[in-house]
Amino acid sequence: MKTYLDCYPCLLRQALSAARRAGASENLQHSILLETMEDLSAFPPNSTPPQLAYRIHQQVQKLTNNIDPYREDKNQATQQALALYPELKKKVSESSEPLEMAVRIAIAGNIIDLGVAESYDLNATLQRVLTQSFAINDLVSLRNTLARSNTILYLADNAGETVFDRVLIESLELPVTYVVKAGPIINDATYEDAVAAGIDQVAEIIDNGSNAPGTLFDQCSDLFRKRFAQADLIIAKGQANYESLSNSSAPIFFLLQAKCIVIARDLGIDEGGTVLKQQDMNSFNT
Repeated sequence: MKTYLDCYPCLLRQALSAARRAGASENLQHSILLETMEDLSAFPPNSTPPQLAYRIHQQVQKLTNNIDPYREDKNQATQQALALYPELKKKVSESSEPLEMAVRIAIAGNIIDLGVAESYDLNATLQRVLTQSFAINDLVSLRNTLARSNTILYLADNAGETVFDRVLIESLELPVTYVVKAGPIINDATYEDAVAAGIDQVAEIIDNGSNAPGTLFDQCSDLFRKRFAQADLIIAKGQANYESLSNSSAPIFFLLQAKCIVIARDLGIDEGGTVLKQQDMNSFNT
């Protein structure tokens, strides 16, 4: 997905938010904003939002000497989600459509995204996503693809959201490889965050060799790229994975909430929509 004009003020907000979380002084925050504006102006217009965000957050980490400004936020999100885990499991076990319920739960967890907003209401989002109609619903295609697949490559998004992913993984009847970031970036999940959510109990965990948002292949390891190319089925969580992979012809199902108007417009839906979207493998080049 290309970078739209509305992405630029959002990226500036991200830089300021990260700087404040890192404990930067007001003078340093000002310098970071000025440098961010220079970086944004220097990027080619066909860059994706994750490419820009990667550069911006790298600079914040460097200038503040804090490689993980969102560490405490990630820990809190995981603990909050774990408190809901028994209730989420019960919803799946009592549902007449357990796969759909588990998918909805995984998508509800996508609200835990500090790259989009400073705060979120997890309980209210859960209630909404479990009952509202899908804006894009390719559940039938997901069922069919699951039936003919041997394994699943699951691209994680945010810490805390990992617990909601665990509920879906436990509802699948195939071996799952769960892919996290190799290092901190915003509140994206790392190996440590996945283990804290109990993912190691239900899936193999690997990292993609990168600490960029989404999935930027030029930053990823050879091992991950090989696993991606060989995958029968890929579940990609969140907006950044959609932004970076929407032009791929891989066998992807995107699970996300359209949390901003830019993503909503690109998908052709209303903001706040719940999305289970199969990638059209015939429309793009890898």
